[in-house]
Amino acid sequence: MAVTDLFAGEIATELLKLMVTITKKSCLCKESAEQLISDLQALQPIIHEIKYSGVELPSDRQFQLDRLSETLRGGLELANKIIHSSRWNMYKNFHLAKKMEKLEKNVSRFLQCLVPVHVLADVLHMRFEAAERFDRLEGSTMRLEKQLGSMSIGAGGAWIEEAARKAEEEKKWMEDSLVNLGVGLDLGKKKVKEMVVVRDDLAVVGIFGIGGSGKTTLAREFCKDHQVRSHFRDRILFLTVSQSPNVDQLRVKIWGYIIGNEHLNPNYQISEYNLRYECKVATRTLVVLDDVWSQSVLERLIFPGCKILVVSRFKFPTIIKATYEVELLTQNEAMALFCHSAFGQNSMPLHANENLVKQTVSECKGLPLALKVIGASLRDQSELFWASAVNRLARGEPVSEPHERQLFEHLATSVECLPPKVRECFLDLGSFPEDKKIPLDVLINMWVEIHDIDGIEAFAILVELSNKNLVTLVKDERAGDMDSSCLVFITQHDVLRDLALHLSNRGPINRRRRLLMPRRETELPREWDRNSSQPFDAQIVSVHTGEMEEMDWFSMDFPMAEVLILNFSSNKYFLPPFMDSMPKLRALIIMNYSTSSAILENFSVFSSLANLRSLWLEKVTIPQFSKVPMILKRLWKMSLVLCKVSSSLCQSDVDLPQLFPRLSELTIDHCDDLVELPSSICRMSKLEHLSITNCHGLCQLPADLGKLEKLQILRLYACPTLKMLPHGICELFWLNYLDIAQCVNLSCLPEDIGKLQTLRKIDMSECSQIRSLPNSATSLKSLRHVVCDEEVSWLWRDVEKAMPELHIQVVDKCFNLDWLNE
Repeated sequence: MAVTDLFAGEIATELLKLMVTITKKSCLCKESAEQLISDLQALQPIIHEIKYSGVELPSDRQFQLDRLSETLRGGLELANKIIHSSRWNMYKNFHLAKKMEKLEKNVSRFLQCLVPVHVLADVLHMRFEAAERFDRLEGSTMRLEKQLGSMSIGAGGAWIEEAARKAEEEKKWMEDSLVNLGVGLDLGKKKVKEMVVVRDDLAVVGIFGIGGSGKTTLAREFCKDHQVRSHFRDRILFLTVSQSPNVDQLRVKIWGYIIGNEHLNPNYQISEYNLRYECKVATRTLVVLDDVWSQSVLERLIFPGCKILVVSRFKFPTIIKATYEVELLTQNEAMALFCHSAFGQNSMPLHANENLVKQTVSECKGLPLALKVIGASLRDQSELFWASAVNRLARGEPVSEPHERQLFEHLATSVECLPPKVRECFLDLGSFPEDKKIPLDVLINMWVEIHDIDGIEAFAILVELSNKNLVTLVKDERAGDMDSSCLVFITQHDVLRDLALHLSNRGPINRRRRLLMPRRETELPREWDRNSSQPFDAQIVSVHTGEMEEMDWFSMDFPMAEVLILNFSSNKYFLPPFMDSMPKLRALIIMNYSTSSAILENFSVFSSLANLRSLWLEKVTIPQFSKVPMILKRLWKMSLVLCKVSSSLCQSDVDLPQLFPRLSELTIDHCDDLVELPSSICRMSKLEHLSITNCHGLCQLPADLGKLEKLQILRLYACPTLKMLPHGICELFWLNYLDIAQCVNLSCLPEDIGKLQTLRKIDMSECSQIRSLPNSATSLKSLRHVVCDEEVSWLWRDVEKAMPELHIQVVDKCFNLDWLNE
């Protein structure tokens, strides 16, 4: 193909026309399409000059341009699909968004890497204009990246998987780059090795440093070192302690690891006899205790016979006899890390203002966390914005204050730069316990209820926070295909959580928008009691305690509260009486971090929650519904995770439509005593999303499941005792997505599955017992995506011949059991 054929103008012109059409048709893509029109118009002069240069390119460059031609032609096809896609067809739109993301990567890679200045100079014989043209091309590329990237944000699996992948790439870049940046990490590993490996006389050693200095990164890299793993023969236990740990559980974990029994009952009692006579470690063992805050806690976690590495902001000199203090990054290391976050490369780009970049890096004082967060907040911003940020950083650095305070002030500038709604969402993260994974659904549900946004905008805000290094998205290794968010979590550096708490706790306590307990306590804060005579204006209330009885609560009035988060760790918990004074409560989150399910008392308070819309219950025992007044007329989403449900859902007389008349989404996850669903679930006329996952006791589904006439998503992930799907499932005429992954004993699909004319996706990975497909499978006219194993994929090949648009995705099995440590 000749270069004149490549840039004849038809591709660019046609793509522009399609973008104009998309702006009129798709609300989700309108803004991005309008910007893309502007970008293509900016690129047209360059295309025009190359077209009429009359110069024949070398074969290697011609090959690169041919590849770009094919990419753009693929973009035309993709644009046509977007135009012809129904705006209500969420799954197809998510799938197209993922393809758009891939297109953006291919185009941006070409523009960034394969069109350097000398190509334009050779083609146009105008070397004196090369720099100016490159600046124009680079600016267009940056806008193209930004806008096409934003088009991929949506409330589905594509953006989740991509965001999680980017987080993994960021983590890998940090690990690889810090090793090669200079003396920082290498020197730290060398010093720690001397204490841990060489010095046999030191039983307890430490890594010390201020928050955000890279202590945990150094400890993790140290544990990955080949020499260290060889010395300890891979017997390395890494535990996060945090400010409010369950010390007894941590002791049992350490003891079990030492004696070679990692499945000890969490309530196992370690006696003095055990410690004195049974603690004989046959092989070298290293126990790493990360994020230790208390000496009294540390003393209880030290066991004889193994090496202890303590990672902390404190030195504990009476216990730790040798400590390595983490050094801050050198100027070159700091510049490389900052440039990676701000520009996506390890060095300063030509277009950057060198003085502003150096001033910003200097203000970060070599702190890795500050460099990452502040760099990300300045990415793609104007020079004026940079100058303003540098001034704010400089004003926030009193010479007399310690580094910890400086870090808070510096990071606060990044939060202040966020749009108001995004900033509020960041501050909400202080509502959750430190060092705990936050389920994605919990956060999204909360934001939807209190910030007047829909799910898609909530997802977009989360992606923005992730891109700015203010949160980290973590994909569970078991998740496989990512059309569900149930196995995606959010984590946050403890310094960033402390920052959210610091910013939320400004002002009089009764006037604060958030009333939060920063760590687990045995009782409610005395400050709350002293001010309880006046109503609290808090929109979010978060409590973090152990076991609570009726007398442990005092009277409090919350007329404005819309979200209540109860974090606790115990086997019994009395629900707070002040829930009666929360008339506006919209989201209730109850999370038990104990090792066993907790019995909830005072369930009668649910009768006063007339406006409750979202309910998340985790690791609690659900009482028999007939014995508690619990009719929630406005509840639209309920999630039961790790709960005991046999007394509630497994009762034949339970009337779910009466209890939850507007329920639209029901999630039941890891409820091991769920054997069957009540038949009344089939009369829930509003139910659109039913997710039953990791319920190993579920053996059958109701025969009348087909009466759920509005059901669009049915997930039966990892239900190994389920042997067949009811025939009634073929009557779910609005079903879009069916997930039966890891239903290892499921032997077949329903014979009339072809009736599901709106079904667009089936996930049947690790369903090895399915050896044939129903003849009606070829009638699934809307089916576009099948996820399965290699052994099963051949069953779909004949169907694929009759349905050219069908995509068969073969997935790899995941045998990683690291998630058990969670």
